[in-house]
Amino acid sequence: MMGCDIVDDMISNNAISAWEGIRMARLSLLGPLDAPLPQALELLPHSISRYDDLKECMSHLEGVDVVLVDCHDEPAKAREACLRLSCHERRVPVLLLVGSDTLSVISPDWGMDDFLCDSATPSEAETRLRCLFTIQVTNQLVAGPFTVDEDGYTASVGDKDLDLTYTEFELLKYLVGHPGRVLTRDLLLSDVWGYDYYGGTRTVDVHIRRLRAKVGPEYEGHIQTVRSVGYRFQAER
Repeated sequence: MMGCDIVDDMISNNAISAWEGIRMARLSLLGPLDAPLPQALELLPHSISRYDDLKECMSHLEGVDVVLVDCHDEPAKAREACLRLSCHERRVPVLLLVGSDTLSVISPDWGMDDFLCDSATPSEAETRLRCLFTIQVTNQLVAGPFTVDEDGYTASVGDKDLDLTYTEFELLKYLVGHPGRVLTRDLLLSDVWGYDYYGGTRTVDVHIRRLRAKVGPEYEGHIQTVRSVGYRFQAER
């Protein structure tokens, strides 16, 4: 990997030809369109497409190397974006952009792969991006006794194969992919059934009940109800 001092020398000398040794990446930035980029990213040669709508951003993930999520003004909105991007079928690494005033509120359970502070140098930004480029997204989720194979569309618990409908499989995959997190009914409805689904949240309850019945009494306790909020999957009991 190119040393930090070399990358910073490129910046200070404004030597465009020196970027030939750096991989040109495609980045998507989710956040206010008029928000300034961290200077470190502005000085790197990567292509950045900007979106202020999560749905639009998620519909343009083909060929994107990393999604940047702006966490400066609306941390709650950034958290929701990270969670949804982390379980999207076209999984792309997520880099959260934070300022000194929002650094204290972020948490690993948001689902991002890394974060970048405004104070970062171009060399640090490039190093973090390069690490994300190498992420190998696994197509098998394992949490406690549960295994979900996204490629084969199969799921098992313990030594028992589960006979699931398409929606039940997608719901279990989402739950297993977010262990320990409280997932609201609205979030599950949006991310599992889709933005355009017009059914009510009662649909979520019905499918959770069916899913618990299929995993059986030995394992149904892993899918916990959070009263008046939604559900939480616990890998260990």
